[in-house]
Amino acid sequence: MSPLISRRDALAVLASTAAVPMLPACNSSQPANPATPMSTDTDALALLDQIGENYLRFAPESATSLGVDTGARAALRSQLTDRSPDGVRKIADQVRQDLDKAKAFNTEGLSHAVRTSIEVVRSAYGLASEGFALPYGDITVGSWRNTPYVVIQNVGAYLDIPRYLDSDHPIETSADAEAYLSRLQSYAKQLDGERGRVEAARGKGLIPPAFLIDKALAQMRLSAKNTHQGGGLVESIERRTRAKGIAGDWAARARAITAGEIAPAIDRQIAELETQRKTATDDAGMSTRPGGEDFYRWALKASTTTSMTPDEIHEMGQRELKELHAQMDTILKSIGLTTGSVGERMNALAKDQRYQFSEGDQGRAEILAFIQDRLTWVRAQMPRAFNTLVNPNMEVKRLPPEEEPGAPAAYGGAGSIDGKIPGRYWINLKTPDLHSKYSLADLTFHESIPGHIWQGEYTRKSSLIRQLLAFNAYSEGWALYAQQLCDELGAYDAEPVGRLGYLQAIAFRACRLVVDTGLHAKRWTRQQGVRFFVEVNGSNPVEVASEVDRYCSWPGQACGYKVGHSEINRQRERARTDAGARFDLKAFNDHLLLGGNVPLDVLAKNVDEYVRTAKG
Repeated sequence: MSPLISRRDALAVLASTAAVPMLPACNSSQPANPATPMSTDTDALALLDQIGENYLRFAPESATSLGVDTGARAALRSQLTDRSPDGVRKIADQVRQDLDKAKAFNTEGLSHAVRTSIEVVRSAYGLASEGFALPYGDITVGSWRNTPYVVIQNVGAYLDIPRYLDSDHPIETSADAEAYLSRLQSYAKQLDGERGRVEAARGKGLIPPAFLIDKALAQMRLSAKNTHQGGGLVESIERRTRAKGIAGDWAARARAITAGEIAPAIDRQIAELETQRKTATDDAGMSTRPGGEDFYRWALKASTTTSMTPDEIHEMGQRELKELHAQMDTILKSIGLTTGSVGERMNALAKDQRYQFSEGDQGRAEILAFIQDRLTWVRAQMPRAFNTLVNPNMEVKRLPPEEEPGAPAAYGGAGSIDGKIPGRYWINLKTPDLHSKYSLADLTFHESIPGHIWQGEYTRKSSLIRQLLAFNAYSEGWALYAQQLCDELGAYDAEPVGRLGYLQAIAFRACRLVVDTGLHAKRWTRQQGVRFFVEVNGSNPVEVASEVDRYCSWPGQACGYKVGHSEINRQRERARTDAGARFDLKAFNDHLLLGGNVPLDVLAKNVDEYVRTAKG
């Protein structure tokens, strides 16, 4: 029996056995108007292309990140998204117009793949339109970071743009350098545009928690100090134009913009947050804020692409956590840790010097070497899990130090279509204590291969709009499923403590269901959330403090992971049953990836298609 199948019974407890309630609004395979003339795939692809081009116009950064800001789209390389109140209204209007077109399109007679793309647009744009109708918030179109707070410790142009300009904006020619300077000027305007929305939200009674404001202010003051002096924004263009031999006074021009326009705009944002801090409280969740319950219901819907209620998600987390801890208990006993709760024993394991990295820069170097070793191993295993193989162009990079205090332990994503921008696995190295030798392999599989970076490579032949849209439950559910595949491939066969790290990571996502809903629907305090992770799951207190802060600023986002993972496993078991002897795990995994990033009800339809083709 294949090693990927032999653990099936042990892995079954990782998946909820009941179907999650899907969004009825996403089930839109029937034509909106039966009288509409029959359409062809060509007609549908033309509509999808039009919607994709409209998306790039309101989010020009995406064109650069995908490597498509050339030719007729070359002007986009000089632009940034308009984050002002008026800019957001224009985006919302465009989204509604394109949603109307997608809903009116007759999908009867289309091929499965093209019909799926229309359904994906309907779902993403429908969710976004509902979000834009809320009285406040930073709403994304087909992405994962939806938040009530426009500027906070992990949200805002002050974080996004400096990293983006250095990592994604190419400088190969003088025209690229000029585009960089244009984007610097747009960055200053973005900051003031955001401030206008923050002030408007304050006028509606929305004030972030005091502890988030404090963290954001510390980061922003550091950013302002660096920007007043030029900082990384100047260093980036100076370094790269020099390397390419591009003549010009680039550093001086960039310094004039950063010191004269950008730094004052950051100062103005700081002043606004300082004003908010005077009346802020430590109330952590949305239920204590005006309109917060409505915002949280929508955020859960957007994150999970289901109609699950906060209570249902809370109970799901508790149930799955109990099942996972039963597996962990068996392994802990086998290595001599027999007394105390699972959380207490995992806390004891975390203090074991054998599984810790060294302090300081030596530990950071050890972490990077460890990651490379695991990447070498996992690349060699991929032919055992997939028929369709990719070779991700990727790199491992440390997060910018000014971002590390408000960031998770790591995150990753695919690079550009043309390969010029590699996929990146960003690792938080604020302190080596964030990582352990029994948990870092699993984190690496989640963020890179066969997780986020691997999954992103399968979108390259999709239509433009499909490469731009993503669904949190699918993206993060796949990354957890990728962790599971590595366990099935034998990543921890010779290292049971490593499997503990894997199971703890999955249990961590079950904890998220409990904590996120606890914070936003049950009025938990920030400390209650931290304590639940540490005491119940034995999680790293250094890591979970930032995690809980993240849930406070991104309500609902953390719930997409385990909901998506459990649904993928449920669909796998359904496909195994329905296809019978014709079920092939490698073909099933291919089908999940090649079907693209989809809401969970569309995922179920893709699995229906796999079963149909498997049966012949």
